[in-house]
Amino acid sequence: MTYAAFRSIGAYIPPKIMTNADFEKIIDTSDEWITKRTGIKERRISEVDEASSDLGARAATIAIERAGIAKEDVDLVICATVTPDFLCMPSTACLIAAKVGLPPVMAFDISAACTGFVYAVSIAKAFIESGMKKNVLIIGAETYTSILDYTDRGTCFIFGDGAGAAIISATDNKNEAIIDVNCSSDGNYEDLIKTPGGGSKHPCSTEVLENKMACIKMKGNETFKLAVKTLTSDVQVMMKKHNLSNEDINHFIPHQANLRIIKAVGEALGFNDEQTVVTVHKYGNTSAASIPMAMNDAFEEGRIKAGDTVLFDAFGGGLTWGSALFKFSPKK
Repeated sequence: MTYAAFRSIGAYIPPKIMTNADFEKIIDTSDEWITKRTGIKERRISEVDEASSDLGARAATIAIERAGIAKEDVDLVICATVTPDFLCMPSTACLIAAKVGLPPVMAFDISAACTGFVYAVSIAKAFIESGMKKNVLIIGAETYTSILDYTDRGTCFIFGDGAGAAIISATDNKNEAIIDVNCSSDGNYEDLIKTPGGGSKHPCSTEVLENKMACIKMKGNETFKLAVKTLTSDVQVMMKKHNLSNEDINHFIPHQANLRIIKAVGEALGFNDEQTVVTVHKYGNTSAASIPMAMNDAFEEGRIKAGDTVLFDAFGGGLTWGSALFKFSPKK
């Protein structure tokens, strides 16, 4: 029996910081208001000449090195992003593979918004357990600042840029296996989080550009309520399925969208502050990159160790949601 093991984590955090004080200069807001509403104090901004593939390639290089495998051993690349380098083609995954220096390899993007990295874990697990692939590089990479409307005072301060990556590898040791991944969606809620223009429904036009329809639009209050409910219930189903209590989880890593959402979900599930990984205050919402960036922070701080049980929980535009439960199993 072949299983999928979560071997490594890596991230790239752009050095440029945009604080709440910076937003006070361009929109009608305050540090106090932003902090109270979201918990965000600052976020990272990529350079003008940096695209999602540039951030993703840096994170991927770290993940490959930490996994202790050669570049030639990677046989699949999956990039989760809603801010690809190009709208249609080539895929950001293809560009990342080239920039990392991989030989010709299967590579493709997925679009599941903030749940993208969890979706990527699910796909990697399926490819490995089917015997089709042995070492899968998964990346969440976003340059959200490229789709922000900086006159939208309800949305523009929430998001930031960054990338995270991991290696998922084949193993015959069941104790190293990814335990479970559950993902789902409901397109009936499409209007809560979307970029209305630039696709086939509203192709690029003067109207799209003038009305900033290619920028993200979000209904914050409705999204908040649904996110808390969905994130909580999704984890409860998985925990019950595997007969686990909150004490069995070493690290709860939710999507870093909003501190109030994280706290509400954590309290509902009974996770304490030591179990819950929080980075939203310093990175903001980095969509598909937020969970791997948060895990990387905890790993580099020495919090996450080999054999620890990790639980991902994400919710995003689509609407999409998903959770992943696994033992962190770096190669010995």
